[in-house]
Amino acid sequence: MDEIEAKQLLVKVDHLDRVVGVVEKKEAHLKGILHRAFSIFIFRKVGSSTQLLLQKRASMKYHSGGLWTNTCCGHAEPDLPVEQVVEARLQNEMGFSCPLESIGSFYYRAVLDKGMVEHEIDHVFAAFCNPSKIVINPLEVEGFEWIDLEDLQQILSVQQQGFTIWFPGAFHLALNYVKRQEARTGAQEAEPPRNSSVLLGHR
Repeated sequence: MDEIEAKQLLVKVDHLDRVVGVVEKKEAHLKGILHRAFSIFIFRKVGSSTQLLLQKRASMKYHSGGLWTNTCCGHAEPDLPVEQVVEARLQNEMGFSCPLESIGSFYYRAVLDKGMVEHEIDHVFAAFCNPSKIVINPLEVEGFEWIDLEDLQQILSVQQQGFTIWFPGAFHLALNYVKRQEARTGAQEAEPPRNSSVLLGHR
């Protein structure tokens, strides 16, 4: 973490996610001060399967380097709604953007490598999007991979060692989002066409 990144201001919150001030990024992670963050999940449909775009964090990151995680992560910025920050962060890390839906949040605290402590209320965002081009920011991202959700769930059921500490909690919310989207799509496909008699009369 360079000096500029270390002094970046994060949004300090209480356990009800109410803003109580700001804190420098390095201090927040050394002392485990609760702050507001976000995680982004990008899905796509390939035939009958649903895939998630995973990101491999750059090895040089100040913590959790080289681990797999969701498509993009970041921190809320002071005086800005988190919804306003997420798309810009996705563009910065992965080289594309798309409209994102807020799907929930969760709390966690974890002691990490390099003497760092994550203590966050993590707001989760998701979308179905199949970008034509992905251009990773090498300062943030080492690699990426599309993975079938069934394969990913099987991997996580056996071991979570190669993933970031926050990924399983965020993934739980993302899976519920996928189920809702698929149920909605299924209902729309099952719905009979409206005004069918009028359509038949105009053949």
